[in-house]
Formats: sequence, structure tokens, C-alpha cells
Amino acid sequence: MNTISKFGRLAAATLLSFVSVTAAQAQVQKHRVPAYNGPQYESRATYQRPVSQSSIGTANGVQFGIRAGVNVADWSGNAVQSVMNVTEYTNGAVTKQTKPGFHAGVYATLPLGPHFAIEPGVLYSEKGTELSGRIPLQQFDFLNAKVTATSRMTYIDVPLVAKAYLTPGLYIYAGPQASFLVSNKVRVNASALGFSAFKQDFDVKNQFRPVDFSATGGIGYQFESGFGLSAGYDYGLTSLDKNNNFDAKNRVVKASLNFSF
Repeated sequence: MNTISKFGRLAAATLLSFVSVTAAQAQVQKHRVPAYNGPQYESRATYQRPVSQSSIGTANGVQFGIRAGVNVADWSGNAVQSVMNVTEYTNGAVTKQTKPGFHAGVYATLPLGPHFAIEPGVLYSEKGTELSGRIPLQQFDFLNAKVTATSRMTYIDVPLVAKAYLTPGLYIYAGPQASFLVSNKVRVNASALGFSAFKQDFDVKNQFRPVDFSATGGIGYQFESGFGLSAGYDYGLTSLDKNNNFDAKNRVVKASLNFSF
């Protein structure tokens, strides 16, 4: 009887040990992280979906890039308005037109978080305006005599803009810009009967301020491939005339292509 009792106790102890070990193994198996074999077996502990560069702007670190595009430049101010007022007395003999040009340069994108960045840059930029006139006398209409004066200004633009990403890739930007005058020549071209009668450039750089300050802003889209598109506007804040004889400010519409490395 004692022997049977001993065997019973031994069997009970063995059973309890087996149950304990089995429960422990089940507990370990319950918390074991399965190997990643594709999206259908995705585990938060072992796999994290890669975040698109465009969805977070420049969160991967500092990026450098090149930018180039077209300018559509003009002047705004009382000097231009005074010229346009003359047209009332010359039967519309003077007209003002925007001046096309281009810009090109480099930039650096400095991330401030997943949705914000600071972007300084340095660009060569063409600005100015164009005035065209004709002789406002009917007896000379057959000559089709015209005179065109074009201000051909070139600057080194140094913008410092803040970028905010609205959606993956899509951003707006705004900030101050300092522009250093490189050259400013006025080209005068007179023609009659379709032939050029006079053409000469006059250097007027010393009559204009060497530094122009403006506010710049716009919208853009950055693709994951590194290419990007943007459109913006430069709003001049300072008068261009160094001697304060007239008040005219730069206005520039810009469209750009860029590539970030």
C-alpha cells in the first residue's frame, strides 16, 4: 500500500511538472516575435514601414541642390506711374512691358522637423523693366518710328526662406531676400520702317542702390526622385534710386526647376 501511495505521489508530481513546463513553453511561444516574411506578416516589433522623403520634407538631413528658371520682371512706383501718366497726353505713345529673364543658383535645405525647414540660397537673377514709345503724330505713322528703353538689371539674390510642408511633397515658402546689384544697363533702341536706326547701352549702375531688400514667397512640390517645381513672387521693399529722385521697386514673378542631392 505504501508502494502504491509512493507511485501515486510520484505520478502526480510528474504530471504537475509536465503541466508547468508546458504552460511555460506556451507563454514563451505566445510572446515570440515571428520572423518577417512580407507585409502580410508585418510586426511592429521587427518591421517599420519606410517613410517617404517627400512626406516629411527633409527629415533625412541637410540637402543641397541646384535651381534654375525664368523671371518675369517689372518696376512698380511713382516713377513708372509718372511715365504712364504721360500717355494721357501723348495718345498712348508710351507703353510699359514686363521684362523676361532667368535665374540660376544653389541652395541648402536645413530640416527643423518632419514638416519644416530653413532654406538659404544664392542665385544669379535678371530683373528690370521695358518702356516703348512711338511718335504720337499721325503724319509720321507711315514711318512706324519706335523707341524702346530696357533696364537690364542683374543681381545676386540671397534668399533665406522658411518652408512648411502641407502634404507629402507639397510646400509653401516665405522669407526675406537681399539682392546685390551686379550691373544695370539701359539699352535704347530706335527704329523706323522696321529697321534699327540707333542702338546703344548706357551704364547707370552708379545711380541705383547697390543692395535691394525684398520679401519672397511661393509654393512648390518636391518629388522623391530629387526633382522639384516651384513658383514664387519677389516683392521689392526698397526704392531702387540711390539719390531718391524717384521711387521704383522691383517686382518679379518666378518659375523654377530644382534638383536636391
